[in-house]
Amino acid sequence: MTSYPPASQGKYQVRFDQGEAGLARIGEGVDIVVWVDALGGASVVERFAARAAIAGDTSAGDATVLAADLTDAAAVARWILDEQGRLGRRAYLAIVTAADEGLPVSDVLAAGAVVDALMELGIDDTSPEAAVAAAAFTGLRRAVRHLTAASAQGRAAVAEGAPPQDLHRLASLGSVETVRVLREASAR
Repeated sequence: MTSYPPASQGKYQVRFDQGEAGLARIGEGVDIVVWVDALGGASVVERFAARAAIAGDTSAGDATVLAADLTDAAAVARWILDEQGRLGRRAYLAIVTAADEGLPVSDVLAAGAVVDALMELGIDDTSPEAAVAAAAFTGLRRAVRHLTAASAQGRAAVAEGAPPQDLHRLASLGSVETVRVLREASAR
């Protein structure tokens, strides 16, 4: 039996953690990294894409990197299922919140939406951490719009100038079908 460091969640197909330190913990050996930024902080996504694609993120190796939020969680899950079919085997995933300090409520709910959508498609070998994110989302699904705006993360976005209606738009589940691929893995 293969031994993994406990924090790596390495024995699971679907892993979950927060921020760049979380990616370092769970990214080894994954095929796909899903970088979750629920409030659309393009600078965070661009920073991650640049760091991963240009500087060569070693914790995620040669993984494909996707961006996700509440609006496209289902589309991202379908893309992953298609990629798994293309690979002809299980695709190993690191689902990572962009925010890495405190409890990023919106990012955790969005990550949970991705995990829940994956489970709906039959990709359900989840770490306990990923299962908790999914349970948070499914249990609070009806309150996602409110929680997105009312959380510290949402209030901080408004304080920095984000219009409240933008937060409501960013909490519209399944409203986007386009998947944002930040980095393609080289041919495997």
